[in-house]
Amino acid sequence: MTDTSEPKQLLHLVFGGELKTLDDLQFRDLDSLDIVGIYPDYASALVAWKSKAQQTVDNAHMRYFIVHMHRLLDPRKG
Repeated sequence: MTDTSEPKQLLHLVFGGELKTLDDLQFRDLDSLDIVGIYPDYASALVAWKSKAQQTVDNAHMRYFIVHMHRLLDPRKG
């Protein structure tokens, strides 16, 4: 018997923005945050994060993040 079930979705959000300073995680302008997307697994999110991070490498204040949404939606499952 073959298992044809879909892999479990572990949603991840990729977003970024320009920080006020390099010492803190305060964004310069919340209205200009770049919401890259929501991805079904960490590997897909990492590909998107790397792409955006490489595009903005010349701006030291620009940072992109991966948020493990699945942990926020169901914290019991870590």
